Amino acid sequence: MNTADLGLPVDVPSTALFTDQYEFTMVQAALKAGTADRRSVFEVFTRRLPGGRRYGVIAGTGRVLDAVENFRFDADVLGFLQAQKIVDEPTLEWLSTYRFSGDIWGYPEGEVYFPGSPILRVEGSFAECVLLETVILSILNHDSAIAAAASRMSAAAGGRRLIEMGARRTHELSAVASARAAYVGGFDSTSDLAAGFRYAIPTVGTSAHAFTLLHDSERDAFQAQVESLGRGTTLLIDTYDVAEAVRTAVEIAGPELGAVRIDSGDLLLVAHRVRQQLDELGAQQTRIVVTSDLDEYAIASLAAAPVDAYGVGTQLVTGSGHPTCSMVYKLVARARSADPAAPLEAVAKKSLGAKSSIGGRKWAARRVDAEGIAEAEVVGLGPVPADLVERQLLVELVKNGEILGRESLETARQRHISARAGLPMSAIQLSRGEPVLPTEYV
Repeated sequence: MNTADLGLPVDVPSTALFTDQYEFTMVQAALKAGTADRRSVFEVFTRRLPGGRRYGVIAGTGRVLDAVENFRFDADVLGFLQAQKIVDEPTLEWLSTYRFSGDIWGYPEGEVYFPGSPILRVEGSFAECVLLETVILSILNHDSAIAAAASRMSAAAGGRRLIEMGARRTHELSAVASARAAYVGGFDSTSDLAAGFRYAIPTVGTSAHAFTLLHDSERDAFQAQVESLGRGTTLLIDTYDVAEAVRTAVEIAGPELGAVRIDSGDLLLVAHRVRQQLDELGAQQTRIVVTSDLDEYAIASLAAAPVDAYGVGTQLVTGSGHPTCSMVYKLVARARSADPAAPLEAVAKKSLGAKSSIGGRKWAARRVDAEGIAEAEVVGLGPVPADLVERQLLVELVKNGEILGRESLETARQRHISARAGLPMSAIQLSRGEPVLPTEYV
């Protein structure tokens, strides 16, 4: 696996420093105390969904698996830890041979989740599991936030195509991860070539206002674009006068003009006028693409407009107001000794207020009604009830350190479409509300 697959610069040899310092100091102290090898179970979950959201979307699982595989300590990384005196020599020696050798179970990518869902379960020694906390949360919190926003936008679009175009609105590496997560959540393509290269996401793009302004006239710009890219290209028509631009575009490209893009103004009104004008000029098959700071609410407001595709940037790559999912990674069970046969004991944080957690190694299943529509997220300890055995949500992703759960991005994308379709219809309402499924603990 190449680190470029993670969206990392090629000169970053591992993911081991995508973490917080206290992961290492905990390992050092545990090694000295003789508790580092105790068998432990960590779970990723969120106590609540972002305000008003009705479901969450798991994204980033594939990137988590890559991060786990690439979590290793080469000479440069060890040298940094030593030079900065972050850990002592015995800990450096332990880290030098680190490879995750435990098990990971989790909701498959594209699945939906709710408060309390055990999204990911990491099992192994305390030391090897605790080191993965930050990188796992970093990936899942970011990617799941983008996928949830994308899912809401996809539902609002009602089958019209969606283009992810937020690369210039976020960090260059986040842009790649955002495009990937958006694709899982229902987007159809991206403008980001790095995402297309690394994840085989379809890429699109033609021209910006700068191209029109470069030329002596709009006609010259359109002529140059059509001669270079063909009649099926998309012409940007709102640099000057929209009506005049539409006339010029059809004169140059003919009725075979692929699409026009509108990036400003009253999109609802302008789209109707452009559609009427295109039809009158014989370009009935020319599509209309709209951009301009769209979010799910703006997309929904254009449902009655003759729009064929939406391009979304800023609001998508910032999670449409919720750039994180507030997922946490908590120790829920551990053995009393390092003996591999020692039984697990449930442990849990008992803080005052909303930060307490439920101990124990959990399973999760989704109960459905007679029509096959989900009615509850069921989370439990111990044996799984017979009627829920076939409805379990966690799948094996890593066994004894070996990656088992890799799958295509298209598989995750299709899984999300299916999972969302299995929720009550109120799940896709954009009005603020409670999670569409209750979480039941048994």
